[in-house]
Amino acid sequence: MSTVAIFIPNLFGGGVERVIINLIRAFVEQGLSVDLVLLRVEGPYLSLVPKEVRIVNLKSKRLLSSLPALVRYLKENKPSVLLSAMEDINIVALWARRLAGVSTRVVVSVHNTLSQESQNSTELKRRIAPYLTRWFYPSADAIVAVSQGSAEDLASLGLSKERIKVIYNPVVTPELFEKATESPDHSWFKPGEPPVILGVGRLEKQKDFATLIRAFAIVKQQRPVRLMILGEGKERPYLEALVQELGIAENVALPGFVANPYAYMATSAVFVLSSLFEGLPTVLIEALAAGTPVVSTDCKSGPAEILSNGEYGKLVPVGDIKGMAEAIASTLDSPPDAEALRQKAAEFSLDKAVVKYRQVLQVN
Repeated sequence: MSTVAIFIPNLFGGGVERVIINLIRAFVEQGLSVDLVLLRVEGPYLSLVPKEVRIVNLKSKRLLSSLPALVRYLKENKPSVLLSAMEDINIVALWARRLAGVSTRVVVSVHNTLSQESQNSTELKRRIAPYLTRWFYPSADAIVAVSQGSAEDLASLGLSKERIKVIYNPVVTPELFEKATESPDHSWFKPGEPPVILGVGRLEKQKDFATLIRAFAIVKQQRPVRLMILGEGKERPYLEALVQELGIAENVALPGFVANPYAYMATSAVFVLSSLFEGLPTVLIEALAAGTPVVSTDCKSGPAEILSNGEYGKLVPVGDIKGMAEAIASTLDSPPDAEALRQKAAEFSLDKAVVKYRQVLQVN
C-alpha cells in the first residue's frame, strides 16, 4: 500500500493544523496509509489524530536541525508522497528529498499570501521567504495554493501558473456541524445576555485584533455588546493593555485556546475577521458553516473569494476601525439568512477537497 507522509511542525491549534487533521482523518477513512511527520509531538490536536496514523517524531527543537532526521526517514521509509504545509517546512521538505535521493513525490501547500507575510514580518525567515520560494519551489512535483488570490501571489513571485493547483481548504465537515450544536462553556452565552462579537485566531500581528478591539469600543458606546477573542499568542500582553486603556475590560474576554470554537461561533451574534493578510481564512468559512453573520477585512487573500465580494458578509478595508465598527453595527441590526451562509460554506467541504488532494498527490 502506498504511504502518504504529511510533514508539519506540531499540532498546536491553528487553522493549518486543523486543515491537516481533517485531511488525515479523511485519508484514513478511505483506507490510505498515513505517516504524520512532526518536529515535535505536541499540541492540543494530538488527541484528534486517528489511531491508524503512524506518528513520526523528528525530536527537533528547530526546523533546520530536523533536516538529518527527515532525510533518514525518507531513506528508510520511502513514502509514495510527502505533503508539506507552511513556507519554511515546504523548503526543508524539498531539500530533504534532494539529499535523500529518493523518488518520493513532494507536494508543497501554501496557506498564506507570501508577499504580504514577507512585508509584514520582522522575522528574517519570513522576509526572505519569497526568494527561497523562487529557488526551491520549482523542484516540487506540485504546488497547492488554498485560494485564487494565494495562487496569483505565488505566480507574481516568478512561479509557473501551470504548476500551481488551487484547492480550497477542507473546512466543512460533519463533525463541525455536530460540535456547533454544543453549548459554549462560558456564562456570556446564556439566554438574556448581551450579544457577543467573536474573533478567533492566534494573538499575532497578522490577525490585527487591535483594530477589532478599537472597533468594538466604538460599537460598545452605542449599545450593550461584548467581545470575545479565542486564541493564544505573543500579542496577549499588548491586547490586554489596549483593553484596559480603552476602559472596556468588563466587556472583553480573551479565554485563550478552546477545543470547540464552533460552539462559540454558532451562538455569537457576529464573527469578525480583522486580519492584515491571509491565504484562505479557515475561521471565516467555519463561522459561515455555523450560520453566523460575518464581517471581514478585505485583505489579500481569501475573504472576498469566500464572501463573493461582500454578498455573504460585509468587507471593510484593512485597518479601518470606523468602517469595521459600522459594519458590525449594521450586521447586528440586519443579520443575513443563516441557511444561505451555510450553503455558501458548503463550497469548502471536506469531500470536495479530498478528491482534489488525492488527484494532486497521485494516490489511488
